[in-house]
Amino acid sequence: MAENRLIAIGDIHGCSTALRSLLLAIDPRPGDTIVTLGDYVDRGPDSRGIVDQLIALRERTRLIPILGNHEEMMMQVIRGEQPYQAWLRFGGLETLESYGFSGDMKFLPPDHEAFFQSLVDFYVEDEFFFTHAAYNPTLPFEEQPSDLLRWHSLRDGVPAPHVSGKQVIVGHTANQSGEVLDAGHIICIDTFCYGGGYLTALDVRNRAIWQVTKEGFLR
Repeated sequence: MAENRLIAIGDIHGCSTALRSLLLAIDPRPGDTIVTLGDYVDRGPDSRGIVDQLIALRERTRLIPILGNHEEMMMQVIRGEQPYQAWLRFGGLETLESYGFSGDMKFLPPDHEAFFQSLVDFYVEDEFFFTHAAYNPTLPFEEQPSDLLRWHSLRDGVPAPHVSGKQVIVGHTANQSGEVLDAGHIICIDTFCYGGGYLTALDVRNRAIWQVTKEGFLR
């Protein structure tokens, strides 16, 4: 019997063709756990299609969807907590277009709104800790500040190993070369799919990697 896999998927950013091809390559099984690391929306052409695929994926396997900074921005705008200009500058226009935006900020279908409400700050399993961006190495997972979890770029400093000793899997900091950044205690799998790199998935236990282009071609 095949071992149940623990697989992380990096920043998708509206690249629905890439996600479809990646999931075909992974072929998720009911006993697997797939952790998506956030940034499902913005910049790429089909944010709505990404959410449709992730909702469907929940019917096939165990999905742990993490909250990225782009989902945080979008939901704050929808709730009227932040002005829309910053979100549009970071790719929100593409998201609105994918939903056929007509001026009503209540543009999310109910199942999509429920999906965004279900996003989590982080996930821990065995010796692995998953979050969108980064972490404070000395704080317990439950006390991590949201700005580090969602906004800190590894270009501004790679955090030291976490006090728990767990290996950390993140996205957010796009590696434009398309290569996975493996610093030992932290692995970043945002490989710049929307900008010409790859969408990356990593089986964290056996280090198998799948990568596809925005157009859906396997590397």
